Amino acid sequence: MTSRLHLLPPASRAQPQTAEAAPQAQNVALYQQIKDFIAGKIQDGTWKAGDRLPSENDLVVQFGMSRMTVNRALRELVEQGRIKRLAGVGSFVADEKPQANLLQIASLAEDIRRRGHDYQCKVVTVERVSASLEVASALGLGTGESVFHSVCVHLEDGVPMQLEDRYVNPRVVPTFVQQDFSQEQPSDFLVRTVLFDQMEHVVDAVLPTRAQAELLQMDATQPCLLLTRRTWTRDTPITIVRCLHPGMRYRLGSRFRTDGNAVTG
Repeated sequence: MTSRLHLLPPASRAQPQTAEAAPQAQNVALYQQIKDFIAGKIQDGTWKAGDRLPSENDLVVQFGMSRMTVNRALRELVEQGRIKRLAGVGSFVADEKPQANLLQIASLAEDIRRRGHDYQCKVVTVERVSASLEVASALGLGTGESVFHSVCVHLEDGVPMQLEDRYVNPRVVPTFVQQDFSQEQPSDFLVRTVLFDQMEHVVDAVLPTRAQAELLQMDATQPCLLLTRRTWTRDTPITIVRCLHPGMRYRLGSRFRTDGNAVTG
């Protein structure tokens, strides 16, 4: 196995900080000082998920900076997924982004349900197609040979978290195209059906295409994390899948021991 890295509960009112608490580093951009201050309060647990931040007006007074500077700091924190802003309501600490394990194939559906959230798989297509040169090479098939292709959007509480674009070797999994993936996600079916003994993960930072952005309900100018996975059984390729995650909603990472085993639980 190889792994390579390229690259809300009810809102409670957070008390405004005193002017003395504002950062004073003169060599740091003004908007960055505000960002660091807010991020620090989130990091140390002073402000928790769902807590309301001081208003934009309060921050202007507290830091003695312009509204434009404060707005830029808040806007960048939103883009980074640290906070969320509701028009006419205020700014709140965002829920922690879920994290996928790079060293194993985890069930996205189980992870979402374990967090107490609703999981849904929206099937875009399941079809038999002719393999392109790239797909044929990845699956050890001849160009133009028949392969199975599926596209699904995985949602958490109605919000798209992952766009899955998968090709499957029909020699290994001949029943793939017959499955109802609205009931069992493709990766769960494959793990249950085929014993794989090798896995490759590659992660890239990319921008989505316009079509991908529409399916993920995001701005096409926002970056995504692209996880490309291939699996084998007895040196025969099973599947190649590209999982596209909005960077502002998801993160990829692993914790493992020095003996190379992933930490579970």
